[in-house]
Parts: sequence; structure tokens; C-alpha cells
Amino acid sequence: MASRFIVRLNDPALARGEEPTLSFQSSGAEGLAAELEAALRTPALFERWRAMQDEPDEVDQSLGAVDPEARVTGVQRDLKIELEARTALSHGVFRHRMRLLAGSHWELADVRFG
Repeated sequence: MASRFIVRLNDPALARGEEPTLSFQSSGAEGLAAELEAALRTPALFERWRAMQDEPDEVDQSLGAVDPEARVTGVQRDLKIELEARTALSHGVFRHRMRLLAGSHWELADVRFG
């Protein structure tokens, strides 16, 4: 079952994870949406993160789940950006990808199922 996640980036310039090579690179709504969509649809971000771990083979493989049908849109609202992601991925996987991309500089504003 798909879920709809609404994410707010109150200060998009700060929406970067701890590891620059894994973080958002874009600054606009469309670019950020495209990066998140790619992170949900393909294993590339997860695989890069996993390779950086001390024991990559011991990483929980469920965190590497992907949803090839995931869709993300982005809207600029004043100085803030709102991303809407529709995906079948679990809440935990979604949060993990957002932490890699944006660190702690994001807010989960709403989640709807179905």
C-alpha cells in the first residue's frame, strides 16, 4: 500500500546530510524532488551509504528497499520548500533516505496511507 509523505524544508540551504557525497545537491524545489525520487526509486544512494559503513555486509538489507513507482513533487512556498512523496516504501526506509539527504533539517508534516 502506498503512502503520501509531506516533507517541509524550512531552510532549504541547511537541508544537507552529514556526508556531503550523500546529501542533497540541489537548492530548488524541482531539483530536490528529483533527487529524493531517485533515492526512493533506485538503490544508488543506499549502496553508496552502505559502502561507507565499517561492516557493509552487516547492514540491514531491508533499508535498501526501492520503489520504482515512487513519485515526488516539490513546491516553493515563500522561502520554504514542500516535498510530496508517494511511495510504497516503509516509514523507516523513507526516514533513513531523508536523513542521508537532508540530515535533521527537515520536518515530516503529514503522512497519509492509501
